[in-house]
Formats: sequence, C-alpha cells, structure tokens
Amino acid sequence: MFRHIFPRSTVLAAALALAAGPLHANPFETTLPNGMQIIVKEDRRAPSVVHMVWYGAGSMDEAAGVSGVAHILEHMMFKGTDKVGPGEFNKRVAAIGGRDNAFTGQDYTAYFQQVPSSRLGDVMALEADRMEHLKITDKEFKPELEVVKEERRLRTDDEPRSLVNEQLMATAFEAHPYHRPVIGWMTDLDTTGAEDARRWYRTWYVPNNARLVVVGDVDHRQVFEMARKYYGAAKARPLPERRITTEPEQQGMRSVVVRAPAELPYLELAWKAPTMRDAEQDRDVYALKVLAAVLDGYEGARLNRRLVREDRVAVSAGAGYDGSGRGPQLFTLDGSPAPGKTVADVESALRAEIKRIQDEGIGEDELHRVKTQSVAGQVYKRDSLMGQAMEIGFLESTGLSWRDDDKLLEGVRRVTADEVQAVARKYFSDDTLTRAQLDPLPVGDAKPKAHKPGMRH
Repeated sequence: MFRHIFPRSTVLAAALALAAGPLHANPFETTLPNGMQIIVKEDRRAPSVVHMVWYGAGSMDEAAGVSGVAHILEHMMFKGTDKVGPGEFNKRVAAIGGRDNAFTGQDYTAYFQQVPSSRLGDVMALEADRMEHLKITDKEFKPELEVVKEERRLRTDDEPRSLVNEQLMATAFEAHPYHRPVIGWMTDLDTTGAEDARRWYRTWYVPNNARLVVVGDVDHRQVFEMARKYYGAAKARPLPERRITTEPEQQGMRSVVVRAPAELPYLELAWKAPTMRDAEQDRDVYALKVLAAVLDGYEGARLNRRLVREDRVAVSAGAGYDGSGRGPQLFTLDGSPAPGKTVADVESALRAEIKRIQDEGIGEDELHRVKTQSVAGQVYKRDSLMGQAMEIGFLESTGLSWRDDDKLLEGVRRVTADEVQAVARKYFSDDTLTRAQLDPLPVGDAKPKAHKPGMRH
C-alpha cells in the first residue's frame, strides 16, 4: 500500500478535501425486488461511465476437487448466449467505444465495462443477458480450459516467486479455503469438465448474489430505472449455505521450500494478522497498515533504505498487508539476497527491522509521512472512475460497505506511533509464522514455455 509519491500540490489538495468533509458524498443505493443491489456514484467530470457487476463468489467458495472453477467460469462468460455469439461480447463493447474485462479473486468475481455514458444501456443489456442465458457447451469449454491451464503455466508454474507464494498460502492456511490458488491446482484443472462450470454458474450467478456498481456521468434515478429494466426480470434463487472452515489456531512455525529454476534465491515470511470487520473499532488493522507503509510504503522506507541501499544485504525487500477480505489475513515480508549474501542474511535483516520497531518505535516524521501518503493515495484513486468503482465493489464484496470508505481513511489518520509499536510487539511471534523459501535451480533446467493465443488477461 501507499506506493505513490505525490507532489506537494496533490498533498495539499488532499488535505483541503479532508478539511472540507467527506470525500465520498453522493453514492446512491437501492435493491431490486429480485435481491440485486445497485450502487451509483455520480461523477460528471467526463462523458464516461464504468459499469461493474460483482458476484459474491470466488475461489474460497469452491468445493474440494474443483479448484479454479470460479476463474474458468469467468472465461466462459465470454462464450456467448442465444443472442450474443462466442467472442462477440468484447466486439460489441469495442464497437461503441468502450473497453471491458473481468477478474476473479478469493472473495468475488467481477466484470466491467467502461463506455460513453450514452451507451450504458447497451452494456447493461449485454451483462443482464449473460447473467441468465449463458451457454456453456463442451465444444467451447475444452479449448478454453486449455487456455486457463496455459495461463497457470505462464503465471505460476514458470514464475518462481508465484510458486513460492502459492506454497506459502497452502502452508499458512491448512483448513481455510484460502489455501487453494485462485487459478486452481493443475491436477484439478485436468479433471474439471463443462458440467462443473455449469453447476457453478447455476449456483452463484443469480441476481440475489450480484451487485451492480455504476460510476460516472449519470443520473442515479435514470440508472435505477435502467437496472430495473434490464436486470429486474432475472429470477432470484436460494443460495447454498456457505460452510467455510475456520482456520484453527496455529501452534508453531511452518516452513516450506520450493526448488525451481530461478536467477536468485527468495524468501517470504508471513504472520497471521487480523481482518477488518468493524471500520471504527478494529484499530490493530489500521496500525498494521501504517507499519507496512513505514517498512515499504515510499521510496525512502526502511526496508529499501537499509537492506538494499545502505547495508546491501538484499537486491529487493518488501512488506505487505491489506487487512480486507472475507477470510483471514497475513502480514508479509520478503526479499532476495544481494551477491555474496544468503537467504539467512535477508531473513535476519528483515526480522531486525521488526525488532527495531518493537524496541524503539517509529518517529513522528515517519508517521506523518505515511499518513500524508495515504490521504494523497485516496484522493488520487477517487480521481478515476474505475478507481472509485473498484473501491465500492471491493468494500461491499469483502464484508464492509461503501459507507465505510471515509471511516477507513479516518482510521489511518488516527493511528499513533504507540499503536504501531504495539502491533509490532503483538503479531510477530514465530508461533504464527509461515516461512517459504526458493532454492534456485539452474535456469537452463526450465522447461520450454509453450505460448498459446487467446488468454484473456
């Protein structure tokens, strides 16, 4: 988080916006009789609109043996209905001057289009059509499954750091479904069939599990009427009970080693950390966000300054923590050793930075800087229609609300140096640590990559 460096004028604009009151003044919300939630943010600065449909189902909702089916269905959503032929959806959006795509996460699956505001009805009609009338044929499914498998090869199997992170997640979460990769295990992809995708579609792609977010040059009352016209006829169906296994308490450090062709060794450390559930009361989440920013939130942050530039222990070092999601969260540190240094050296240096904050705390100047970065980052994000739509959809899909947006910003602004030191002391026990290490094999041992056309992302 907080990775942008902003000029003084942008920071000033952020401060003035905060002083003027909530930045998030106008979203309007309604719910259709079929249970579909509609959220509209009016932003008249350009004759454009972002239209997003978020389904409340992601990889964490998959059953054992069909990992990756949420992502496969995302691909199949572009394979047509009786009205729209395979691949035609994208062409129609492009023909009206728009762009579109989709993405799958652990907690949700989302589809978006950005088009001239005068053509909003066109993309609503297209999206509503495939909500109810998607055709998943064996003929279309089989080649698309091969595209997904190739995507896994290119983005995970042939990417050492992705392999390490995949194994870290599988080790850190032994019971919660976050241990499964969104792309799916290759062994599951090998046995997934068209009927698995059809079942997923029938189960989760219903209006009472969908959320429409519209941001742009629109009148919310007209958008509500359009939503009733295009989405109102979709039939609600009962959703299955979500029996998500709670992750049991970790009782000791876990460790995994990945051996794969790579140029450099790599280390990732992950500690169990809290998830935001109450935007006003969950103070530790805000303090951990600030801690991550102090370590790796700007050009002169501690990890890059000390480990990379000054001590030259690592060629790269980072920290990460989000705190948002339907499931449990991790606070991560990672790095690759510099020439002549080892993974053990990097681990020792990463741990030393946490220990330094545990013992000495942080300075008010550091605290002020990351808070300023946070405010500026929010203002920057809200300058984009897509950024606003993404924020609304993400909050709603991870157990929070768009109404919490300003509370989240205020929560970071209220963090004290003492709170940062307190969470550094509280959450970094070896009993909650998972350690993943890459031991590189010679790069020449890598299998040749087979590139295939047609990948969506």
